[in-house]
Amino acid sequence: MSETKKNKAASSTPSEPRLRAGATVSDGARILDSEAAESFALGIAESLVDDKCTDVIVIDVRGVSPVTGYIVIGSGTSARQMGAALDHLDEVAEAHGTKVFKVSTDNDSLWLLADFVDVVVHLFEPGARAHYDLEMLWSDGKRVQLPEDLVKRMHYER
Repeated sequence: MSETKKNKAASSTPSEPRLRAGATVSDGARILDSEAAESFALGIAESLVDDKCTDVIVIDVRGVSPVTGYIVIGSGTSARQMGAALDHLDEVAEAHGTKVFKVSTDNDSLWLLADFVDVVVHLFEPGARAHYDLEMLWSDGKRVQLPEDLVKRMHYER
C-alpha cells in the first residue's frame, strides 16, 4: 500500500470516521475503529430511547464475538413502533459515516435485527426478548454504561 493510501486510511475527520487498518468494505458498510463504533452504538441507543423503546442496553463484545464489536438490545411496544425505530437508525448510521449491511425481520415482528457490521441491533417484543435472552448469551461481553441523561429519559418516559 502506498504511503498516501496508508495516511488516508489512518487519518480521520469528524465527517469521516477512522477505518481499522486492513478493513474491508462490504456493500458500502464501513468498518469503524473502536472509538467510532462505540460512539455509533451509543447513538443507536439514544435513537431507540427517543423512539420510546425500553430497556435499551449496549454490550461491548469486542474480543468475544468474531463478527461485531457492539450489540444494542431494546424492547418495543408494537410492530409499528419497532419498525419505525429500526428505520430511524439509517439516519444515525449516515451521521456516523456508515450504513446498514443487512436487516432481518420475522413475520410477526417479534424480533427485528439490523446489522451495521460494527454494531448489531436487536429489537424485541418483550416476551420474545425474555425467551431468547441475548443478555445471557452475551454475558461475557461488557455492558457499556449509557449516559446518565439517556438513562433518566428512558426511565422517566415509561
